Amino acid sequence: MPNKQLGHLYYGKTLGKISISELEYLSDHSNRGAEITEYDLKMKDFSLGDRMQEYPVFGTSDFREGALDIKLSQEIIYPDFKYGHFEVNTGKPRKEDSPASYGINAENLIIYLKDDDHALELKLTYTIFDDTGAIVRKATISNISNKTYNVENMQSAVLDLPDSNYNFLQLSGAWIKERHIKIRPLEQGITKIESLRGASSHQANPFIALIDKNISNNNGEIFASNLIYSGNFVSQVQVDEWHTSRLITGINSQYFSWQLDPGKSFTTPEAVLFYTDAGYNGLMNETHHFTKYHVIAEEWLHAKRPIVINNWEATYFDFNEQKLLSLAKEAKKLGIECFVLDDGWFGKRNDDASSLGNWTVNSEKFPLGLNHFSDKIHELGMQFGLWFEPEMVSPDAPIYKEHPNWVVRHPFKRAAIGRNQYVLDFANPEVVDNIFNQMSEILNSVKVDYIKWDMNRHISEAYSPYLAENDRPQGEFYYRYIQGVYDLYHRLLSTFPNLLIEGCASGGGRYDLGIMFYSPQIWPSDDSDAGERLDIMTGTLLAYPLSTFSNHVSAIPNHQTGRKTSLAFRQDFNSFGPLGYELDLSKLTDQEKETIKNHISWYKEKRDLLVNGQFNQLLAIGDDKNIYSWSVSDNNEQVIGFYRKLACPNETLDHYIKLSNIDFGSEYIVNDKDILHGNFLEKIGLRQPYQLNGWNQKMMQVSGDFQSYLYDLKKK
Repeated sequence: MPNKQLGHLYYGKTLGKISISELEYLSDHSNRGAEITEYDLKMKDFSLGDRMQEYPVFGTSDFREGALDIKLSQEIIYPDFKYGHFEVNTGKPRKEDSPASYGINAENLIIYLKDDDHALELKLTYTIFDDTGAIVRKATISNISNKTYNVENMQSAVLDLPDSNYNFLQLSGAWIKERHIKIRPLEQGITKIESLRGASSHQANPFIALIDKNISNNNGEIFASNLIYSGNFVSQVQVDEWHTSRLITGINSQYFSWQLDPGKSFTTPEAVLFYTDAGYNGLMNETHHFTKYHVIAEEWLHAKRPIVINNWEATYFDFNEQKLLSLAKEAKKLGIECFVLDDGWFGKRNDDASSLGNWTVNSEKFPLGLNHFSDKIHELGMQFGLWFEPEMVSPDAPIYKEHPNWVVRHPFKRAAIGRNQYVLDFANPEVVDNIFNQMSEILNSVKVDYIKWDMNRHISEAYSPYLAENDRPQGEFYYRYIQGVYDLYHRLLSTFPNLLIEGCASGGGRYDLGIMFYSPQIWPSDDSDAGERLDIMTGTLLAYPLSTFSNHVSAIPNHQTGRKTSLAFRQDFNSFGPLGYELDLSKLTDQEKETIKNHISWYKEKRDLLVNGQFNQLLAIGDDKNIYSWSVSDNNEQVIGFYRKLACPNETLDHYIKLSNIDFGSEYIVNDKDILHGNFLEKIGLRQPYQLNGWNQKMMQVSGDFQSYLYDLKKK
């Protein structure tokens, strides 16, 4: 721009090769702002009021929210970051100490800007990869003065767009109904979602999208953003009086501050920008590919995810070694591959009011030791998984009694306790050391293949005694806390590199790219009801790949909703993604066990396809909350799931499901029976399964409420 700040010209569908004259044409701008920034006489008509900018700072002629707020003592300053120089380099190695994108096929643009008046340097980093259209952004501020500044707000990325004719899509909900799709129109003002819970939360998710108002599965523009971060965030869009839009995403500035000492720097978490003109399926192709190839560790890309049996809903806290071994033996007979021991194996833990932070084996439940039980599981030919809640402590735990200042709690009389537990101060490295040492002692003495990492309460009355003792502002707490969580992940995986860690935060309270950097799969919700999970999965998969969505077939009536659904419905839904079971197998009939055994055998044959195949929605999202259909596919095969929540009486017309990702010139065998051409499947599709309508008992394929049907297509 004329003031030597960094302007933004265009983001969207490729323009191909663009000339200098075309760039100059794009940059030509008629001033509409009444407030003028007078740098010199030559710029007397220049205003930032409606300019598209790369990293705007509030305080001059732009009255929209900016990306950076900084103070010198109590004085607000308005930095003027002017362009200095840039550099380009290639490659982005994976560094395990903190979540970030990676890839050898990366190209990085680093732009350096400087404010001479305040001796501050701003570095903006842009990363692209040769296999995706995603753009990764972060910002670093460096203090090259001899003064101490306080950063009050610093966002990861800004995207200015020249219009606002979009709907705002967010993934929101609550515990046991996470990441439902919510859509509202953009209006003048600010539309935003955020979290102040110390985690990305059940209620909100960092992912947002601006979608064409006529969006469909395969057509329509989408601009989307996400954060590789798991703490407090804000993702918002501001529309001004000229109907231009400013998308901002990053650390939530509320209750945040960072003391920027002389010679020090602060770097934001990475943000990711996505664009597609191919509707929801185009968006998912972008978000899924980016997460699988540039966030999740490479070794999990096609590693076999074990089929698990989790004992929680089968036993809760009421178990001993013999009871668990009986469950494991039944599971092994059915083809299940991993036994996951959930909450209650440690300390004196017989309910949720005791023993967190005391990671020693409960000798009453395991008189021969947990290593003995693990050995028995491995002798069955199964893997062994173990539950931890590393970030929490119960009032009766030794570390709480010995170190009461290790708990997140302000120094006044009123201090809340939630779910009978306190949050440990993971901003304190000594606390992280203690928990790492306790967990390492277990993992060194017990053969563990799989960890379920839980986190069952949010942070209230955020205050770190450690920061107070070290004369750091309490506004640093939330950021330092989540960095402590990442540090524990990093240290565990560095010491025990073959561990599969499944993320879980009371279900889906931390379903984000930051956790996926360490956990290739996440427990998406404590609600295991397949009927509710239809909506949870539909929303979640807009932003995150199927391989991250961990599924369990549970008992009926469902323990969260009380709903009764057929075993077929539960298995047909949970087959998309990593498969597991969480129910008392001894209460099943022989026929039910045989059904599970046959289904597991089928799943194993198609596991890589069902976990890692290309996912596509086949029916319009949001048009009908009663029927759902999606596919996973590779070059030779597709599996299609169809689901109907409530039966529809006397539907006389045939309805069809048009398929995506089809080879028009090939023939496909459908369920080892019908042979249909690719062109037919794309133009006409598969007939929705006949449901029982009273007179068609001989032809009906599904009946009653909560119907499901799977189609298997193989290229001939």
